[in-house]
Amino acid sequence: MALEIGDKVPEFKATNDEGQDFNSIEVIGKKPAVIYFYPKNFTPGCTKEACDFRDSYTDFKELGAEVIGISSDSVKSHTKFKNRYKLPFIFLSDAQGKIRKLFGVKAGLLGLLPGRETYVIDQEGIIQLKFNSINAAKHMSKALIKIKELIK
Repeated sequence: MALEIGDKVPEFKATNDEGQDFNSIEVIGKKPAVIYFYPKNFTPGCTKEACDFRDSYTDFKELGAEVIGISSDSVKSHTKFKNRYKLPFIFLSDAQGKIRKLFGVKAGLLGLLPGRETYVIDQEGIIQLKFNSINAAKHMSKALIKIKELIK
């Protein structure tokens, strides 16, 4: 069953881009957060999306929010991706697709690619925005607008 607006995000664990254990309760329920699921590192759309979040990361941080990117790529791939594009936020490796399944992120492009979906979560851990679009260029701006609304 997919998580929807109004649902509390359940605790999950993964390995971050530095090879360290990450527990969602370190962020979720403590501050606003953006979790975005994307298909694959180094592909044109995913690189654009990550760079959009990078270019506005200061805005998210000034609003007290954290950004987390999640794909099935390996920790090593995430590290290379972060270093190449100077991406300052957290990346989580979901190689088994457990987090994607927990959130209910559906496959995109006729089921051939992992889906692209963005969630904005308030500081109580409640989903306030769920945005699903193959168009990578729209995700960051939708997330930033919603974070600004939450802070007002």
